Amino acid sequence: MPLYNRRPDPGLSSAANAGPALPPAALPLAELLARVRQTLSERFADSYWVVAEISDLTLPRTVGAHCYLTLTDQHTTARGATLKAQARATIWSQRYQQLAAAFEQQTGLQLRPGLKIMLRVQVKFHEQFGLSLDVLALDPTYTVGDLARLRLETLRKLEAEGLLERQKRLALPIGVQRVAVVSSATAAGWQDFVQQLQEAPYDFALTLFPATMQGEGAPASIRAALDAIRARRGQFEVVVIIRGGGSKADLLAFDDFGLAAAVGAFPLPVLTGIGHERDEAVLDLAAHLALKTPTAVAAYLIERLARLEAALEGYGGRIRQLAQQQVRYAAEQLNRRLRQARRAVQGQLQEHRESLHQRIRAAAAAPRAQLRQQEQQLGRRRHQLHRAAREALNHHEQQLRLRGRALAQRFRRLHRRRREQLLRRRYKLQLAALRLLHLQQLRLAELRPMPVATRPAPPEPGTVRLLTPKGRPVTGTLRPGQELLLRLPDASVVPARVGGQLPLLL
Repeated sequence: MPLYNRRPDPGLSSAANAGPALPPAALPLAELLARVRQTLSERFADSYWVVAEISDLTLPRTVGAHCYLTLTDQHTTARGATLKAQARATIWSQRYQQLAAAFEQQTGLQLRPGLKIMLRVQVKFHEQFGLSLDVLALDPTYTVGDLARLRLETLRKLEAEGLLERQKRLALPIGVQRVAVVSSATAAGWQDFVQQLQEAPYDFALTLFPATMQGEGAPASIRAALDAIRARRGQFEVVVIIRGGGSKADLLAFDDFGLAAAVGAFPLPVLTGIGHERDEAVLDLAAHLALKTPTAVAAYLIERLARLEAALEGYGGRIRQLAQQQVRYAAEQLNRRLRQARRAVQGQLQEHRESLHQRIRAAAAAPRAQLRQQEQQLGRRRHQLHRAAREALNHHEQQLRLRGRALAQRFRRLHRRRREQLLRRRYKLQLAALRLLHLQQLRLAELRPMPVATRPAPPEPGTVRLLTPKGRPVTGTLRPGQELLLRLPDASVVPARVGGQLPLLL
């Protein structure tokens, strides 16, 4: 029985068909798909190993969920035609837990889009979901290979020693400018790296540490360059290992365990630009950051400085903007407060003006009343002063008259007493002068004749001396009318004139 019914050809006439026309026999879709499922299950009862690439992957997000894959295969035939196949595949939950863990343990990789794998599948067909493949097993050796297994062992050793993630914990400066470069001096990658940095608007200080970048001696040469950088690590901010690309065999040196360990333990951040496009070397995984090419490393360094510059400019602009906002806000606040202060001052000024007017009116009325009161008080006090002045004047006049009479009486008594004293003193002086004159006359009578040049003897104490008007002792005879000076015993001098027998006091 055929799987489908043929419709009658439209070109045949009804006469050619014997018997009456019958409608075509139709099959339900479910029955048709069931026949397909039965045929496929009978024809493809076994499982098959296939090679395919994962183009899409949906990992289970919860416990008990399944993993869904989209497998593709694209190859070119001998005639140059491109064939492409695609199928859905499913790894059921329980089997996924076993296969994914074993695959990751042996390859060090997780299932991801773009990964080419060998897997054992069984063809399944469902009336609702169509054709799909149930994954029964995965072959890690196809994906890994011998070199991959060695690489996996190296990664495990690095991870066990803590060198796989150590570089990534180092802090890379934002603005890197002092760079130590490990490369070949004749490599095109080094020239491209230098040219890229020279074309940048920033200044980089590059120091090249030459090393062999391929072959068996490459790991030892690169480690020697790293040792030289370690001795001068205070002069640099970052280490860059670059080369200009090459075949996969040329890049095997960068899977060396000793080289990767030296990079992982290096005290400065290490950037790599080995020049591969798809594969990652072990050195890339142990470094702080792995980039594809030397120019990509240069672009990364330039971009960091550009981001730093942009950030600083942004901060500066933001600071300027905030400052302007603060200035505007402060100006608005100041203007608002000035307006408030002006209104407050005007209000207070108006209040003070009104209060002042009230006080002026009150002050203008009060002084007039006080003035009238003070005028009345001054009038009373003027009369009182006049009366008191007359009374005081009369009292003082009486006191002065009394004191005048008392002074006159006292002056008369003092005048009489003084005149009596002067008369007694004059009488005593006349007696002393007469006695002295008599004594002088006696001495003159006894000593005559006496030489003129002979000096008289010094007078005795208590006597009165006769002196000329010039203060010299008298040596000759006295004449009536002669003027003399009498030096009394108390050393006072009294003028006198000789008259008859007695000297007259002047």
